[in-house]
Amino acid sequence: MEDTLQSFDNRQKAVRRKHTRMAKGYVTKLRKDGVFVQTPDSKSGNYALRLLVIALVALFAFKSFVLYWLGTEVYQGHVDALAAGTTSEKIGAFLMQIDPITAKIAEVLSPFAG
Repeated sequence: MEDTLQSFDNRQKAVRRKHTRMAKGYVTKLRKDGVFVQTPDSKSGNYALRLLVIALVALFAFKSFVLYWLGTEVYQGHVDALAAGTTSEKIGAFLMQIDPITAKIAEVLSPFAG
């Protein structure tokens, strides 16, 4: 009896997992025998990763545009002023410091915004 109950619990967990995945999106396919089958869409999910990537791209784009707009000396002066401030300003200075990616993007922007 215990094996039967364990088997039932496993099947029930599998059904719940599939239901949760299908609630996020599914794809309907036609099998070779003519039966329509709905399976969970594998492309759904990873929203946190997608959001993180978008935030990083936006941060680098913003930093690059500001670096291009102000120039290296003025930009570095603002970052140095932030670094001398409170803890939150120091964190902002760390995030806004000139890095190779930001400098390269600003360099690429210079001919276009000329």
